[in-house]
Amino acid sequence: MAQVIKIKQGLDIKLKGKAGRAVNCIEPEFFALQPTDFVGLTPRLLVKEGDNVKIGTPLFCDKHDECIRFTAPISGTVSEIRRGPKRLLQAVVIQSDKQLETEDFKVGELSKEGITQNLLESGLWPTIRQRPYSIVARPDDSPKAFFVSAFDSSPLAPDMDFLAEHFPDSLQKGLDILNILCNGKLHFCVHAEKTKSEVLLKAKNIILHTFSGPHPSGNVGTQINKICPINKGDIVWHCGLPEVINIGHFFLTGRLDFSRLYATAGTGMLHPHYCKTQLGASIAALVEGNLKDGHQRLISGNVLTGQAVSQNDFIGFYHNMLTAIPEGDQRQELLGWIWPGFKKFSMSRTFPSAFIPNALQPDYELDTNLHGEERAYVMTGEFEKVFPFNIYPLQLIKACLIGDLDLMENLGIYEVEPEDFALCEFIDTSKTDIQQIIHKGLELVRKENEG
Repeated sequence: MAQVIKIKQGLDIKLKGKAGRAVNCIEPEFFALQPTDFVGLTPRLLVKEGDNVKIGTPLFCDKHDECIRFTAPISGTVSEIRRGPKRLLQAVVIQSDKQLETEDFKVGELSKEGITQNLLESGLWPTIRQRPYSIVARPDDSPKAFFVSAFDSSPLAPDMDFLAEHFPDSLQKGLDILNILCNGKLHFCVHAEKTKSEVLLKAKNIILHTFSGPHPSGNVGTQINKICPINKGDIVWHCGLPEVINIGHFFLTGRLDFSRLYATAGTGMLHPHYCKTQLGASIAALVEGNLKDGHQRLISGNVLTGQAVSQNDFIGFYHNMLTAIPEGDQRQELLGWIWPGFKKFSMSRTFPSAFIPNALQPDYELDTNLHGEERAYVMTGEFEKVFPFNIYPLQLIKACLIGDLDLMENLGIYEVEPEDFALCEFIDTSKTDIQQIIHKGLELVRKENEG
């Protein structure tokens, strides 16, 4: 067995409300594909309101590379073209006809070129992203490696073992296809304790790596950093486990299927469980009859990196869960920091709960309250405790703030994405939106390099 890669810097945030293994199959009326889910995309719309579409019908494409298509995840009628300020295309909404009709695709020769063409035509290509920048991979590029993370270490994350057991044949076929696509450089990462499924542990045609340690050990950025670090000019592709299953099903059956198993989790849910439906389902359908009373924050994705949504929105293209936690706008207890708090989370040892060993720590019920306002940065040395990269995090953040391209490159901007700084943002005493700072820094570097 391969040597275990140990992640020492990090933090597991134990929250109440993890999804149980019950699965509820739902058929929402509305679905959507959202161009805003794709970093750096300038979309060109290919449909109009009232058009009938099937699964696999192109809805929009990349204006700068029109072979990259984004296709309908469901069959039905285009009911709304949703736009924002300056007519920014936000979503193409489809009213489902419940028929699940698909476009006809012919799976040809399983060569690298044939696989690429099939993925582009079917709309499965956008499931593959590249680092740096987390943009949709470019078909003409040659990545030095391809990564698939088979576990998720984020708070309340869906159980990837459970997902793999539901689609074992499609998963293996997907890995076979990606192995051909990347010329045998497919890295597959599992967790030493969390990964129990034989489907994952005995996967074929992959380079297996075993990780241990707290979050962010499940982040693909952490795994790339420890196995195949990215330097300027390097490209690494990556793909999530649900997307691998979609690819595998397509090449196994010849039919396009965007089925997903979403975890609906968090203390805001009455009964946290899994929902089986199609990609891009409406939030209202996912929480129907399962949301507690009171002001709840709905998050497409996990609590650290997800996006706040309303019931009128749709779950994100790359998200595997919907989280609901209290909004945190209730009156705070007087001098709450003085009273002993065995049930209050603390990273800085403000409360006695910080002295409880990890194995004995309770599941916490946290809300969205920041317990403070934005303030000046100070050198605390706290970021390094949860940031497993061999990078100076605070210095890189400041380089992004001032837009110093040379300094950003020297400090390792190509190795990181906003999600890699989520824990730094969580423990930040300055209450700064660090992920947005890193995103702006990466966008500046990308536009400069692409000319």
